[in-house]
Amino acid sequence: MSEPDLVVVTGTSSGLGRATAETLIGSGYRVVGIARRAVDPSEFGSGADRYTHIQADLGDVDALPELTTELVAKHGKPYGLINNAAIGTDGLLLTLHNTAIEELIRVNLTSPILLTKYLVRHMVAARRGRVVSVSSIVAHTGYRGLSVYGATKAGLEGFTRSLARDVGSRGVTVNAVAPGFVDTEMTASLGDENLARIKRRAALGRFPETNEIAAAVDYLLSPGAAGVTGTILTVDAGSTA
Repeated sequence: MSEPDLVVVTGTSSGLGRATAETLIGSGYRVVGIARRAVDPSEFGSGADRYTHIQADLGDVDALPELTTELVAKHGKPYGLINNAAIGTDGLLLTLHNTAIEELIRVNLTSPILLTKYLVRHMVAARRGRVVSVSSIVAHTGYRGLSVYGATKAGLEGFTRSLARDVGSRGVTVNAVAPGFVDTEMTASLGDENLARIKRRAALGRFPETNEIAAAVDYLLSPGAAGVTGTILTVDAGSTA
């Protein structure tokens, strides 16, 4: 029996990254999770034997070549990469400190581009693979206090569309999922009043659940999505309807 396909998922310590890892494990994949915080594989219950954790700061872009080399050497060549890890620092551009701007761009855009660079090589060589990046509806709608965050997500979508053309002839698809606002640690800083207002505007009158967004990621890795590439799949409970 062949070994299950390996998928690398970033930001698995909580929120969407954790839900994505759980969903993919349930679909039979092996998952290597990467996050700044430690994650005990036993937290995945019966799927613990299919989860391996690497504790690393993806904002340290200089360490990514060595990290990816060691990952492949220890765990094998990946079938999929899910670029989920991100920070959601909010603040008006006029007063946002330059170090915060630089960190947002480094973690949300530079890091996933470089991580993709080092891992997609193996997919291209194998002539099969999937890259899925997590964007945000803010890349299209905008939101007060999230101009830099929105810029990083818009950049990630542009990267997705062009990379899809670069590697498509080698059997690798590249897509993104754009969630609406989700009730996670990242959105907590927006405040209850703002979150309630956003929820009321959605067609479904609620936020999308993390497991619903994870299901979209799972779909893009599946055989049924073999003909889908260069696409941004929105999962926002109708917020942008």
